[in-house]
Amino acid sequence: MDVTPQLRNEYRQRFRTAEVNANRKALVAGVVDSLVAKKARYERVGDPLDIPWWFVAVIHDLEASRNFNAHLHNGDPLTHRTVHVPKNRPPGNPPFTFEESARDALTLDGLAHKDDWSISRALFRFERFNGFGYRTASINIPSPYLWSFSQHYRKGKFASDGNFDRNLVSQQCGAGVLLRVMVDKGIVTPMSAAAAVG
Repeated sequence: MDVTPQLRNEYRQRFRTAEVNANRKALVAGVVDSLVAKKARYERVGDPLDIPWWFVAVIHDLEASRNFNAHLHNGDPLTHRTVHVPKNRPPGNPPFTFEESARDALTLDGLAHKDDWSISRALFRFERFNGFGYRTASINIPSPYLWSFSQHYRKGKFASDGNFDRNLVSQQCGAGVLLRVMVDKGIVTPMSAAAAVG
């Protein structure tokens, strides 16, 4: 799957209109502050790969709850190779540092050395990192990985066993919502100003 004009327009429209749910604003602000506080560490991961620090930070929140003792791939402990998908990462002998494991996760997902970090492209890459399962005809809901804690998402989530539950509600803030708050606060300036507004 690649970014089509239709998909790009969907991302832009949802991003432009995304608003944090009132009962989640304080929580989201706290998450954003926590990510910004570790900006230098995220830069150490992303800079050698030409990946913006904020992309690494948001993935870290969603995949490992900002735990620097966990793999960016999926939150498994750094004391061993990953057990969950993707399994047996990174190559080498444990224990791993957060930085080496995170670079492996980002490289494995094909994110290294890309030159387009516009909003629509970043949202596509966030969604691809998690998977496009929410787009299947039988589910067809906005991905909570992107839009949880905003008006674009209400309920429906893949459970830990991999089965989709229409009544399960994500308890994590979506990547698109975190990025929206970062842009609104002036923390992140998108690569293309037009991508943020157009």
